[in-house]
Amino acid sequence: MMRNLNRIFKILVPLLVAVLLAGCTTSPTGRNQFMMISEESAISQSAQAYTQTMNEYDQKGQLSKDRALIDRVNEITGRLIYEALIMRPDTRDWKWSMKVIDDPKTVNAWSMAGGRMALYTGLVEKIKPTDDELAQVLAHEIAHALAKHTAEKMSVAMASSLGLIAVAVATDNRNVAAGASAAALVAITLPNSRTAETEADQIGIELAAKAGYNPHAAVTLWQKMSKESGSSSFDFLSTHPSSGKRIERLDGVVPGVMQYYEEQKPHPVYPL
Repeated sequence: MMRNLNRIFKILVPLLVAVLLAGCTTSPTGRNQFMMISEESAISQSAQAYTQTMNEYDQKGQLSKDRALIDRVNEITGRLIYEALIMRPDTRDWKWSMKVIDDPKTVNAWSMAGGRMALYTGLVEKIKPTDDELAQVLAHEIAHALAKHTAEKMSVAMASSLGLIAVAVATDNRNVAAGASAAALVAITLPNSRTAETEADQIGIELAAKAGYNPHAAVTLWQKMSKESGSSSFDFLSTHPSSGKRIERLDGVVPGVMQYYEEQKPHPVYPL
């Protein structure tokens, strides 16, 4: 027992030092972010997690074959990604991906590091968003990727689990590596902080406006979400909480981005 405690102590101290010395990066809005995991590492782990998740849906026959819906989603997503590449040119090397999951009971959408995204048919069927409103959902998810929120959530989760990691290593637990790679999957279900949500709202509404989608749709989308959530359990709201203050805040952002929406310019589509 004492031997294990000594091993844990020897491992835990360097880990705690690592937390204190963890690098800070800056989000697109200029916010300082705590990072124990680099964006590159988060992207690598997310690639594995995304492939695993989509293979599971494929085996269950749950990847949508609705060509009209897929084309609609890809058109909107492609226009948004084109603007995202202008906002963050380094993301041209990302393997941008969008999958539509055939699950009418699930009202949700998510993104991983590196631009890997998914949308559930339940969101389209229950919310019945216009193209402008659907663009707000997808732009919000792209904004999470641009702002490195997956890496940030993984970093916070790792920092809060240092004790468990130390015990696992000290007792020669072979699942440590697997647990680390699974962090990307866990990050999908973890709720974003209020700061991250506000940031994704701000970036997303601007991104959608630049792609030619009406910013007012951000307000009507969340009004629909709030109205429908009273009679349904929305997975989207578990990770993207809605409130009157959020709608009010989005409404206040609209005037500042209308100039982008009103620009007369073509809207190229990134191929997916």
